[in-house]
Amino acid sequence: MPELPDLTIYIEALEARLVGQRLERVVIKNPFLLRTVDPSPQACEQQEVVALRRIGKRMAIGFANDIWMVLHLMIAGRLHWYERERARKMRPALLYLELANGTLTMTEAGTKRRASLHLVRGFAAVEELDRGGLEVFDIDFDAFRARLSARNHTLKRALTDPTLLSGIGNAYSDEILHRARLSPMAQTKSLDEDAWHRLFDATRATLAEWIERLRAQSRGSFPEKVTAFHEDMAVHGRYGKPCPVCGTSVQRIRYAENETNYCPRCQTGGKVLADRALSRLLKDDWPRTIEEWEGVRKGLGNRE
Repeated sequence: MPELPDLTIYIEALEARLVGQRLERVVIKNPFLLRTVDPSPQACEQQEVVALRRIGKRMAIGFANDIWMVLHLMIAGRLHWYERERARKMRPALLYLELANGTLTMTEAGTKRRASLHLVRGFAAVEELDRGGLEVFDIDFDAFRARLSARNHTLKRALTDPTLLSGIGNAYSDEILHRARLSPMAQTKSLDEDAWHRLFDATRATLAEWIERLRAQSRGSFPEKVTAFHEDMAVHGRYGKPCPVCGTSVQRIRYAENETNYCPRCQTGGKVLADRALSRLLKDDWPRTIEEWEGVRKGLGNRE
């Protein structure tokens, strides 16, 4: 799912291409995408784009008549931009926004239709879609600590809860916790002063660093390689690969359609956290330390 750094780059690219342009036509190919009835998509046609905003993990496009299109890409939704001369080479999409200078499309991989489009009147209606999470770059340490410690959660859940912080999901929370040297399963109520400062600094630094990295990668072009897994990430999506800090194999905790990645030496004092599926299967044979885990891996390698 695109998160704050990815959405920031999307917004910048869209501002450069859409603001000041008139939307000529809206085409929705899948009725499940549209989640509102009034106003209709056609109410945006022949209207000038005047603003782009990020609302949590949503992107809002504002028009001169104060109607807003609010897109949520969810896990598999992605945006694509085609200049006028490339219009015939467009891949099939769920949404087409045709402007004088090009066409913006939205695709969604897979068969599950989770991405959504809302049309609302006035920015106040856009703000009603906001889950209430604080913007990390708009708050100080005290506000950050107060919000995350209001209820006792694991750090992984606290960072990714959209009612607590805005725009952080599975990928960047892994990177934040690795930088902060904190376990994803640590409880917010258990953190000491130093740990809170490490978490606050790591949150801001990680997001700022990835905004700059993604900005440099796009180099003014439209971002077409938006993904949850970046090769330069320290732990997210790197299960079994060496931690860039200590060389220990990155571990994971799998649940539903997501997984948490972490370094057991940098973050959990050498302890391997229980994976819900495998630990239930192995029970007492589940390795509790990284040394035991490495021994299991070597044994499996010898058997092969």
